[in-house]
Amino acid sequence: MSQPDPNHHIRRVVLPSGRSIEVVYFESPGDSTTVRPAAREQKVTDLHVCPQCENDMVYPVEWEEVSPTHWEVALRCPSCEWDHVGVYDQATVDSFDDELDRGTETLLRDLKRLTRANMEEELERFSEALGADALWPMDF
Repeated sequence: MSQPDPNHHIRRVVLPSGRSIEVVYFESPGDSTTVRPAAREQKVTDLHVCPQCENDMVYPVEWEEVSPTHWEVALRCPSCEWDHVGVYDQATVDSFDDELDRGTETLLRDLKRLTRANMEEELERFSEALGADALWPMDF
C-alpha cells in the first residue's frame, strides 16, 4: 500500500463554469509561500458591492487561484467603471460566487417574465389582426 507523497497534495476546484478539476500542489498544505508576494490579501467581505458608488452589481472580469486558500480576482463595476485586482480568501470568494448565482437566478427569472409578456403582447396583436382579416400571405 503506497503512502501519500508529503511533497504534494491534490485539491478539487470547481470553476466558475461549473466544471470541476483536480489541482496538484507541490508543497505542504500549510505552506503559505504560494501566495504571490506582490499580491496582498484584501479584507473585503462583499465583493459584489462597489467601494466607490456602492452599486451592488460588481462582477468578476477574471479570477485565478493563487494558493490553496486564496484567489486573485479582477473586479469591475458597470456603473462607475471602477476596476480592481485583489487577492481574497476562499470564504470571501465563495460568498461572492453565491451572490453571483443569486444574481444569475434573478436575471433568468426577469428574462422569463419579459419573454412571456412579449409573447402575450404579440399573440394579442396577431389575434386582433386575424380578427380584422388584416393578414396576408406575405406577412409570413
